[in-house]
Amino acid sequence: MTHHIEVHDLEVALDGKRILSSINFHAKQGEFVTIVGKSGVGKTTFLNALAGFISHKGKVSVVKNIGFVFQDYSLFPWLTVKENIEFGILHKKPNERKAIISHYLSLIDLESHTKKYPADLSGGQRQRVAIARAFAPNPDIVLMDEPFGALDIYTRDRMQKWLLELWEKEHKTIIFVTHYIDEAIFLSDRIIVMKDGRFVGEHKIEFPRPRNEEIKFGERFNHLKQRILKAMN
Repeated sequence: MTHHIEVHDLEVALDGKRILSSINFHAKQGEFVTIVGKSGVGKTTFLNALAGFISHKGKVSVVKNIGFVFQDYSLFPWLTVKENIEFGILHKKPNERKAIISHYLSLIDLESHTKKYPADLSGGQRQRVAIARAFAPNPDIVLMDEPFGALDIYTRDRMQKWLLELWEKEHKTIIFVTHYIDEAIFLSDRIIVMKDGRFVGEHKIEFPRPRNEEIKFGERFNHLKQRILKAMN
């Protein structure tokens, strides 16, 4: 498998304060990797470094075609659902754009909401649009910064299942950030534990795909959750 991301000895300092230290990381094509850790340990900074949003030391080699999904949706409030999804593919021919928009409206199950504005949508619907907008330009990698963190538990569970269905169809390389360990285990191929600006542990998730929510109630799941919690603290 091809590595879509290679990181060696990454360091980031902001306003004279070191945020990330000695980060080494790789992600294979089509892999779903989640970074977990408490708030403030540097998870978002790591994504920003991967995306090229901030300066850094060390080597970061990333396939250039990247999509980014933020926690706060970051939709354009003056654009409709259709126009938000279309934003990153305006360079394409009209027929291509139409086909892509139709494809993603179907995937996110918002075909009847195409002319609505973000203010008219629920939190889960807005985040589905944001994810569709990130996927529409056909990126090789999608970076997701706590995309479900602002949602209630019921909506977040539904969004997790929906995202897995989308990933299984599109099979993009996804780097996902969360502090919800259950979410990380349910979604991921691998989990990286982050603490004080460093990666301090890695856990390969052996549960078969497609995932079933029943795994969340099993002994293996809870044992793995406790190991990750211990590594975070």
